[in-house]
Amino acid sequence: MSLQQFMNDAISPWMKEDGPDSDIVMSSRIRLARNFDNIPFPILAKNEDLLKILEFIKSKYHHQTFKTYQDLEFVTMSELKPIEKRVLVEKHLISPHLAEKSQLGAVLISKSEQVSVMVNEEDHIRIQLYFPGFQLEKALDQAFAFDDWLEEEINYAFDEKRGYLTSCPTNVGTGLRASVMMHLPALALTQKLNRMIPAINQLGLVVRGIYGEGSEALGNIFQVSNQVTLGRAEKDTVDDLQSVVEKLIEQERNARELLLEQSPLQLEDRIFRSYGVLEHSRIIESKETAKCLSDVRLGIDVGFIKNISKSILNELMVLTQPGFLQQYAKEGLSPEERDKLRASLIRERLNLENG
Repeated sequence: MSLQQFMNDAISPWMKEDGPDSDIVMSSRIRLARNFDNIPFPILAKNEDLLKILEFIKSKYHHQTFKTYQDLEFVTMSELKPIEKRVLVEKHLISPHLAEKSQLGAVLISKSEQVSVMVNEEDHIRIQLYFPGFQLEKALDQAFAFDDWLEEEINYAFDEKRGYLTSCPTNVGTGLRASVMMHLPALALTQKLNRMIPAINQLGLVVRGIYGEGSEALGNIFQVSNQVTLGRAEKDTVDDLQSVVEKLIEQERNARELLLEQSPLQLEDRIFRSYGVLEHSRIIESKETAKCLSDVRLGIDVGFIKNISKSILNELMVLTQPGFLQQYAKEGLSPEERDKLRASLIRERLNLENG
């Protein structure tokens, strides 16, 4: 398979689209946690309970379509190889927790991969809906509509005082996690982000790495999301997050302007050194790749690098992950083999762009 064919198959269709403020906000996500009424939650459920959930979801929703979310594919964890699970994690379609837990988990994925519904993860159902760029309100409206569609067939565990009941107390209430994935290289370079994070936390929000809780912020990509779900309306939660993200966008743009004013040559040198590493390396590790891709994306955004699409960061951040590399190679690879293939794929991708 050629790299171009692999990219076309590997990158989620929605990731190829542009969105508002996409120079800084890579994606917006709404996640809703739900559970079946009168069935023990996954943390306490017996195998027969979890099997009952799987059979119900498959019978009702496999190959169904809701609005633009076509041909929902039901995939059980038991039918996937470890590399295939890792690829789904790297595409944010399932969580590491679902990939690592028992074989009685599953996922529903729309054809565009814009919607995924994790089954028997921490909760019976976790609906995830993505939009490119900064589109939190639109994502929330669409997630509500999808949730209502599921609820036509499912009686949710719900309490009049507490709201939706979930395995983790921090999700009780709305069951909502709203998040945005942001590329914040200038705030990281100027070390302003570290000073902003405590203030963000005080507002009931949290800043995490690219794969959420416990993950590292590779390539200056940060996930900003809400923490509080109980006693807060969904719209209020999204409005608060939207306000903070708007401020972060403003601060990141100001930081970029400051770097261009105070040290343009040093910034340009950093960007083109990173571009040179990507263009010529024969061996490259994940962390160095992420750092260099971040610099190149910044170079594209500020106009130093031309004739290369800014979507290259989104693509290569996915394509150079361990799972994808091994899927492309169609075999398990040692870390050294992955570093070699990663460098080769990056060079080939840049040649496609330049060509």
